[in-house]
Amino acid sequence: MAKKIFVLDTNVLLMNPRSIFSFEDNDVIIPMAVLEEIDDQKNKSSDLGYNARETSRLLEDLREKGRLDEGVKLEGGGVLRVVINGHKRELPQNISLDKMDNRIINAAIHLKKNSDKEVILVSNDINLRLIADAFGLKAEMHKADRLTDEDLYTGYTQCEISGNKIDQFYQNGNLSIEDIDSEIEFYPNEFINLNTPGEGSKQSALGIIENDKLVKLRNDKRNALGIKPLNREQTMAMEILLRDEVELITLAGKAGTGKTLLALAAGLEKVLKEEKYNRILVARPVVPMGKDIGFLPGTKEDKLQPWMQPIFDNLDYILKQNKSSDITFNKLVEKDRIQIEPLTYIRGRSVPDQFIIIDEAQNLSKHEVKTIITRVGKNSKIILTGDPFQIDNPFLDKQNNGLTYLAYRLREIDITGHIMLEKGERSELARIASEML
Repeated sequence: MAKKIFVLDTNVLLMNPRSIFSFEDNDVIIPMAVLEEIDDQKNKSSDLGYNARETSRLLEDLREKGRLDEGVKLEGGGVLRVVINGHKRELPQNISLDKMDNRIINAAIHLKKNSDKEVILVSNDINLRLIADAFGLKAEMHKADRLTDEDLYTGYTQCEISGNKIDQFYQNGNLSIEDIDSEIEFYPNEFINLNTPGEGSKQSALGIIENDKLVKLRNDKRNALGIKPLNREQTMAMEILLRDEVELITLAGKAGTGKTLLALAAGLEKVLKEEKYNRILVARPVVPMGKDIGFLPGTKEDKLQPWMQPIFDNLDYILKQNKSSDITFNKLVEKDRIQIEPLTYIRGRSVPDQFIIIDEAQNLSKHEVKTIITRVGKNSKIILTGDPFQIDNPFLDKQNNGLTYLAYRLREIDITGHIMLEKGERSELARIASEML
């Protein structure tokens, strides 16, 4: 197969510094404009800053093997080279080269005109790919960081078995995997919906994979502080939320499916009633507000109020279901039983003995998710919720965001669980708007 030349955009390196090693035996080009943008990010305390510094460190290590402008051999057999943008202008005169994106495209076009190899611009920026296409330059997303649609894990599957085996499941409380389907790979804490074959099927059962067996649910009759599951998907979510041995849970679904409500209700149940954890910690990334909220007027609480309002609304709804209780949100805060923070405020902390909820996790990169998970202390449980189809981060989508990636990568680990919630439980109007608009 003929070798290719891949020209990397800045966002590819800022999402994954090691992406330079993911192009097999092909050549990798980093335009000088990309290095300048990396340099602009290096002093930031965010994950972009960390990745910028990591990119610089990797390039420094490679520089010890030879001059980057002449090309350095990569492990896969390709060559990494930094190209200077002082060459001939390739873009029309009315296109400014003061803009970094235009300089990156200009460098790629120059390479295309002066090489026999196919030149491909790699960028996670959809607009840059569109501009590249307008100039006849092939462009694509960084494929190595992406899952396919087939990889997207739901956390449950449906199997057809005989009525006798379903009877056996109810009588014994469990069923061996071989009795279900010996060819399907089941994962720990995956839910299996059993049905007898045929359109007129009437026998069914729902179980969860535990120790290589399908077992009955423990919590299907329970509620969490008065909140009861309204459909089968919510029943599955509540089951793993209330299982103490499942320490990391991802809940994905569109608005109105109940993922955040269920997580908060389960957290309150575990903290207030069972006293399994000291407090609930709820955090959200502040992507739509910008990475830094310091420029906004008022106290931290004033700045966060609009962005955190959905959390407050859910808490208010849950607490109102317990009419016999005098628990209020303010009392929970005063007693330090709940803490609501922007995600940036928990960076660098170790978080033990807490029920942690990370909302809007679809806006997190893989590295950000990894950073969060590694901060979870002893006797803590962490739940990440989000809608992979509604992402505010311009360089993420349903196939490469941290929430989707985490569910896929950890699906074989027995202390993790995942549910994709699809059925909305808001008003009929909200459901129609979500599905049709």
